[in-house]
Amino acid sequence: MTHRHILVVDDPEALAEAATRYIVARARQAVAARGSFALALAGGSTPRGVYRRLAHAPWRDAMPWAQTLIFWSDERALPLDSTDSNYRMAREALLDHVPLPPEQIHPLAAQGDDLDQAAARYEAVLRRLVPGEPPRFDLILLGMGPDGHTASLFPHSPALDATTRLVVATPEAPLPPQVRRLTFTSRLINAAVEVLVLVAGADKAAPVREVLQGPRRPHELPAQLIDPQAGDLWWMLDRAAASQLSTLHE
Repeated sequence: MTHRHILVVDDPEALAEAATRYIVARARQAVAARGSFALALAGGSTPRGVYRRLAHAPWRDAMPWAQTLIFWSDERALPLDSTDSNYRMAREALLDHVPLPPEQIHPLAAQGDDLDQAAARYEAVLRRLVPGEPPRFDLILLGMGPDGHTASLFPHSPALDATTRLVVATPEAPLPPQVRRLTFTSRLINAAVEVLVLVAGADKAAPVREVLQGPRRPHELPAQLIDPQAGDLWWMLDRAAASQLSTLHE
């Protein structure tokens, strides 16, 4: 059974602060319980605010960096140094500023002509480094777009129907940059101990309402696929993103 929680805060700054506090707490709990913390990062503007907080005191000093493994839940088919790369955003906002051993950073390299092979290589890395079958991340960080997509699981994408794979290549994205991508599948995401979805902005209010309180239409609203049966699912929203929700009973 999924344990779903919804937290609404005032604005994007409060959202970033709440998410940062949550990540640090979960990291410390995972290290105390299992000796390591496997974290999958997300792209987008909302997570950037979290990464910047994690990069500076007091949160930087509270994180167990020596026991943290970093991965990415999706990536664009671009060079890792591209300004549109999720890896580059995280590196500039966070990774360049914390004492994280380089060998514990595992970019999702969506490059080359054969993206299916690249997806298979990353899946092999996950199976080697993250315990469980399927691999069970301690925390996967996600966002959601105005079309209801999460990671690079877009409406009507064939990636939505992947039931055995952990990482897949997608067709060109319908949003900029319109390139192919690699993405975690819902099977891998739903195996996590914790999933945290961060959403900010009034342009997300209608899809937030439809995903959380509307009828189930996962091919139109892929974020509805996120349903970790043996884990916790947190939706953290700013007030603008939550503005169309009816009374919450979570």
